[in-house]
Amino acid sequence: MKYFSSRDSSANLFSFEHVLLDGLARDGGLYLPESWKKFDSTMSLSNYSDYADLAAKIMGPYTEPKFDRQKLIDLSYKSYENFTHPLIAPLVNLADNLWLLELFHGPTLAFKDFALQVVGKFFNEILNERNEHITIIGATSGDTGSAAIEAFRGLPNISIFILYPEGRISEVQRRQMTSVIETNVHTIGVDGSFDDCQTLVKNLFQDLSFRERMKLGAVNSINWGRILAQTVYYWHASINLRNKGYENISFVVPTGNFGNVFAGWVAAQSGLEIKNLVVATNQNDILTRFFKTGIYKKLSVIQTLSPSMDIQIASNFERLLYYILGCNGSQVTNKITGLLENNEFSIDNSMYPDIRKMFIGVSIDDETTLKTISRVYSETGFVVDPHTATAIAAANKLKDENGKFPSPTVCLATAHPAKFPLAVQKAIGIKPEIPDKIADLMDREERIINLPNDLIKLKDFIRAHS
Repeated sequence: MKYFSSRDSSANLFSFEHVLLDGLARDGGLYLPESWKKFDSTMSLSNYSDYADLAAKIMGPYTEPKFDRQKLIDLSYKSYENFTHPLIAPLVNLADNLWLLELFHGPTLAFKDFALQVVGKFFNEILNERNEHITIIGATSGDTGSAAIEAFRGLPNISIFILYPEGRISEVQRRQMTSVIETNVHTIGVDGSFDDCQTLVKNLFQDLSFRERMKLGAVNSINWGRILAQTVYYWHASINLRNKGYENISFVVPTGNFGNVFAGWVAAQSGLEIKNLVVATNQNDILTRFFKTGIYKKLSVIQTLSPSMDIQIASNFERLLYYILGCNGSQVTNKITGLLENNEFSIDNSMYPDIRKMFIGVSIDDETTLKTISRVYSETGFVVDPHTATAIAAANKLKDENGKFPSPTVCLATAHPAKFPLAVQKAIGIKPEIPDKIADLMDREERIINLPNDLIKLKDFIRAHS
């Protein structure tokens, strides 16, 4: 499989290995595969033995020829060996025609583990083979950082720098990063929003001389390897439900940076039958507004109870934009330039009828999020985190509008409730217990690093510590 940049009309092609290590294309675009591998949408449980085997099957065509079948199976099993649930991503029936897909049984209790454990193994395999060192740069709105640090901590060929918006993530999220003591890990609190952190990372990559000198690599969801790994749980959930007789399955995805829901779209392009992908946002509703109006307009970031979604510029949306604009890289560049210069762009809704038919945008406010956490707990006994609650609230909103769930509906449960104890306690009066694996988290010593929203100071810090 070869890859190209979303902004490259000349379609220069790159290997999976290049795309994985490079992260962001040199022209500022995001990497996409030159074709979609079509799997049989009726694939059943008999086609694979467990989640790790399915992951190797789905990822195989997109990683060839770098990893042969046996190597990919080995890396996949190593990636999921520290997950605490035997099914890796269990489905829980929440109500009639409504399920939760639990994606928080990995080492850092969030869905980011599904991709970053895999990406970490890929990076380590390639760098050991080359005997090279790389500097990983990432921005996090809460969960990517801890998952990336867990995947790369202690690896001798990698230095990792994670930026987070100081004071805008939960204490549990922060401590999962700042309590890591390995010398190759550097967690930096930035005075600003997640969008500010993300802009700093993009600016680092666009400084090509700095990028080459420091050998920068990316682990944010702009990295294609993460998108690829996340497609697997859409297949896993769909196959399990189809084997129970369900068809026309929809997914509701708590969404900030658009990577998780875009992975669902990739699965659909690869043959998985998906009725709808519901983009569930909080009050930072740029994506919801786009799918309703065709206008992509940046507003100020609002702090909410679901901080991992407090994002106005959804980086991965550029990948879908490429297909919305008829696979025209020059048009993508024009639209992104318009966004940078004017904080918005617009697209005629008639240009992408199939995409508009699949995606539904729903925005949920904090009050509804709290009510949903409370309602789910009182009706089912399940405790959900505020991000998962936005997905459930979005599903229920669509149910109210249609009189029933329009199809069997799977809400992605993206984080363990213990990662957001204050919001959960505010909703139900009970503080969720921290799982045993991180039971001592609040007692661990932190290594706090704070920097201003300043590219020069960030570069100086990276030079000094990489």
